[in-house]
Amino acid sequence: MKALATYHRVLYTSIITLIVTVGLSQTAIKSSVPIETAKTAKVTVDANKVPVDSNEIHFVIETTMGTMKGKLYNSTPIHRDNFIKLSKEKFFDSLLFHRVIKDFMIQGGDPKSRGALATDRLGEGGPGYTVEAEIRPELIHKKGVLSAARQGDNVNPAKRSSGSQFYLVQGKVYTPAMLTNQELRINQQKINQAIGVYLKKPENKIELDAVMYCQQARLTDSLNKIAARITPLVMDNVEEFHFSEAQKTAYSSIGGTPQLDGNYTVFGEIYEGLEVIDKIAASPTAPGDRPLADVMMSIKIIE
Repeated sequence: MKALATYHRVLYTSIITLIVTVGLSQTAIKSSVPIETAKTAKVTVDANKVPVDSNEIHFVIETTMGTMKGKLYNSTPIHRDNFIKLSKEKFFDSLLFHRVIKDFMIQGGDPKSRGALATDRLGEGGPGYTVEAEIRPELIHKKGVLSAARQGDNVNPAKRSSGSQFYLVQGKVYTPAMLTNQELRINQQKINQAIGVYLKKPENKIELDAVMYCQQARLTDSLNKIAARITPLVMDNVEEFHFSEAQKTAYSSIGGTPQLDGNYTVFGEIYEGLEVIDKIAASPTAPGDRPLADVMMSIKIIE
């Protein structure tokens, strides 16, 4: 693998929590709540916005804040077929977008959100099964993509998707400098993970004990010195990350959430009604990111 020889100049991030979280990724994206079928204006399709693959399945998401039209990718057939099945069963009808974060995403698909009270905790519900991950490097988190929510890596190392909860990406536009900084952060995280794996080997128990002591004593500088000493020993096991040209183009034009790439299954995209994502994402929210005013949905497959 390609060594990250150029990353010695990056400041080492603290490994205070590294040892107890090796293998973890970011917190899982949670899901959404119930609604009555929305009454919205009829949507016309702009042929210039619709991909040319005539074999792709298209769908409509009607919400109380507008209508969106999208398509499902054939390269993620398990997620495609599951979404079609649930939609035809009217599983999503009267559910809520129960979690929205401006400049990030809007999330729904929790069956517990149907008729939920404002005080109900949402985001843990599903159809009773999970879906095998179909993470493909060419399917990126540009604005408008449809992705599957899931539990975190600590309980879900295979990155299996929720059976029903999904999110639509809003994200933000990135400058080239911002993307470069994002690459640096991703590569530093990869180094930190490799350090954690190294420290958990039995032959490195003395160094692990030193880390645990420094952790308990909150000796951050000492922890970072340990990381700096170990880094050259693990570099050959770390592959350098760079955004592809397609990612750079997408994230610097329409925007998105590049930090999610490679961690969640992207299986479709909205090609009409992106402004509805913006409207929903701008909703005032209560603690827990639930909109103060319910945003209900219904989903129909276009036959």
